[in-house]
Amino acid sequence: MAPRNKEQEQEVLNWIFAVLGEKVPSGQYEDILKDGIWLCKLANKLAPGSVKKIQERGTNFQLMENIQRFQAAVKKYGVPEEEIFQTADLFERRNIPQVTLSLYALGRITQKHPEFTGPTLGPKMSDKNERVFSEEQLRAHEGELNLQMGFNKGASQSGHGGFGNSRHM
Repeated sequence: MAPRNKEQEQEVLNWIFAVLGEKVPSGQYEDILKDGIWLCKLANKLAPGSVKKIQERGTNFQLMENIQRFQAAVKKYGVPEEEIFQTADLFERRNIPQVTLSLYALGRITQKHPEFTGPTLGPKMSDKNERVFSEEQLRAHEGELNLQMGFNKGASQSGHGGFGNSRHM
């Protein structure tokens, strides 16, 4: 398990509440996020209507459903399943660093949604950078490769006393 990174956790909280247009509540990172309410509100801000029902209070089971609704919403939004934390990672504090990584992944995916104009989280994703080479450029490159490969011409392994050398049999 990766160690916790308090700066990243604070950056995630700042991002979530900037997106929501709310003040960051006081308290521990995992306590603020534990019941999934803020996460569901975040999902609805990014993709309106993506979480139909948010349990504002209730049993642990009902509050865990918030986290599961958030997970389903962000998966649909485009976060790869393998990057989404497990419910117990947050609710039972089993792997808080994974929660942080998942939220960074969500922040990254917002960049693929042109309709989202809010704050970003983490590094900017690279744009597709297609390159087109002329025949001449490709041929010139082939020549370079041949020169590099031919650099060892004349070198051989004959006389090398390794495996397969029949003199030792």
